[in-house]
Amino acid sequence: MMGKYVQCLLCPKKCVLGLEERGDCRVRINYQGELKTLVYAKPCSMHIDPVEKKPMFHFLPGSTAFSLATAGCNLHCKFCQNWEISQVNPEDTRNESFSPEQLVETALRSGCLSIAYTYSEPIIFYEYTYDSSVLAKRAGIKNILVTAGFINETPWRKLCEVSDAANIDLKSFSDDFYREICGGQLEPILKAIKVAVEMGVMVELTNLIIPTLNDDMEMIKRMCGWILDNIGPEYPLHFSRFFPRYQIQHLPWTPEDTLIQAREIALRQGLYYVYIGNVDVEGTEDTYCPNCKKRLIERKGYWVGEVNLVNGSCKFCGQRIKGVWA
Repeated sequence: MMGKYVQCLLCPKKCVLGLEERGDCRVRINYQGELKTLVYAKPCSMHIDPVEKKPMFHFLPGSTAFSLATAGCNLHCKFCQNWEISQVNPEDTRNESFSPEQLVETALRSGCLSIAYTYSEPIIFYEYTYDSSVLAKRAGIKNILVTAGFINETPWRKLCEVSDAANIDLKSFSDDFYREICGGQLEPILKAIKVAVEMGVMVELTNLIIPTLNDDMEMIKRMCGWILDNIGPEYPLHFSRFFPRYQIQHLPWTPEDTLIQAREIALRQGLYYVYIGNVDVEGTEDTYCPNCKKRLIERKGYWVGEVNLVNGSCKFCGQRIKGVWA
């Protein structure tokens, strides 16, 4: 606290707020000289989803995740698919009063194996995410973060302690893209990925490919090289098709060939598990053994077919497969 000012240290923006001022995320406020959240236990969206929708392909396949979000986000991606809740104030959404205790109890009653903090950005409803995750772990429910990873290291480490899995949105391998299109920076996301892996979180990465903005294949090759060098080949990478939304409606859908090319580059770079999302390309949602090359998990959209794993290893050759398996 600095006189009448407070500074938020949650994310790299480190907003300094005067009395009654809100942070860039819209949901953190200087209330009478103290930093407060406006969205604690006030989700605006709750659903039961297949875990594959997150997308998490190496985390309890075929199970469901109780999924929720509050309003707000600390990034402002011009292509946001959920801008109606992420880019508005919490008073502009229809919110429920839903405590961490109620959340965990409902997830248990629903038969969900996990809770996913998703849709907008769990980092900005940090306190709610953390408290719910603590209770969920005690109850035997897994916690999944679906996040852009734009957070400072200290609070991120604390959150990773109670998180089991994370799909981290690596939007581009260009800092200019992050600054101009998302209102953020690349380096904190790369740090968050490395920290999550270091702390034992089951990480999967998603890269939404947007025509003309982040579809440069040399950049994608560098991104895959960074993944290989910094966390290894075993963490899944999802290339996802862009659909025109929010402030970027003038660009076309991502061509199928672009997604296929990106996947081929990632595989040639040495990544083991590379998937394509938001488009139906035969075999690109299935999991294959990196050793014997046989199909281990069959998928079609959110449907899961045969699973050829025994205690987390390939049924055919015994190769250990990175993931959290039932």
